[in-house]
Amino acid sequence: MTVPPQLALFPDTAFPHPAQRPARPPAGSAVSPQADLTVRPETLPEGVQWQQVQLEGQLIGYQLKRSRRRTLGLTINDSGLTVALPSWVKLSQAEQILHSKSAWILRKLREYQQRREQLALQSLQWVDGDTLPFMGTPIRLGLDPQVQQIHFEGILGQIRQGQRLLLPLPVDAEPLRVQELTQAWLQKQAKQWFEQRLQHYLDLSGLRASKLRLAAPAKRWGSCNSDGTIMLNWRLIHFHPSIIDYVVAHEVAHLQEMNHGPRFWALVETLYPDFVHARNQLRQYDPGTLPLL
Repeated sequence: MTVPPQLALFPDTAFPHPAQRPARPPAGSAVSPQADLTVRPETLPEGVQWQQVQLEGQLIGYQLKRSRRRTLGLTINDSGLTVALPSWVKLSQAEQILHSKSAWILRKLREYQQRREQLALQSLQWVDGDTLPFMGTPIRLGLDPQVQQIHFEGILGQIRQGQRLLLPLPVDAEPLRVQELTQAWLQKQAKQWFEQRLQHYLDLSGLRASKLRLAAPAKRWGSCNSDGTIMLNWRLIHFHPSIIDYVVAHEVAHLQEMNHGPRFWALVETLYPDFVHARNQLRQYDPGTLPLL
């Protein structure tokens, strides 16, 4: 498939066992509902208070400042949510407004979270302690000459934030060597996971593919040739499994419909009911923005 723009790095729902299909993620979500969307700054500007509120089951922190303005103002940027509150408005009234705007607030906070995560990926130094997204979850690189081989503390498909990828290298290893070992490991995980998911959707559709090929094109997340060869961009392994599933289902549908007509999208929806949600996530990132690991 030729991808217009981009794919979200950190969509929501947790992914079940590989033999199962992912549960439907809440519309408009982009990162895990448990993700920390707002972090309290070490220092606050003078006259600003730190407050917290539960929005749709998620605890959100925000900076509250009193203002001479006549109406409540909401600002969301890389620093999180800031609420400018007129002096005559009670905090309880402000929280009522926050609840009424909860969908917009959470969506914007998640968008900024995605941008922060993308920036973190692009600024990798390939040193001990670096963080990179793996299947939609930040994991840490660890260099340890005592380990005999590459070891990941998590389980494929059940990743938890902060789990380490341990490389059998000295702590002061050359970044290029760290990058090479990490890339080899990521490609191996991508091959294993993509093969499982491809087989799942082939079984579901009753279709057959002749071959799965992994590559890293700058303009595509995947493609399907008329001979039945499916190509998947191995860097999709950075993304949440539910998004990987959408791309796989998309390419499987092309085995039957080599177009993007109504029958194609009907088949995609049969294979992956939440394709609209995932397709919207595609607009957030494009393969060319990921570092060439």
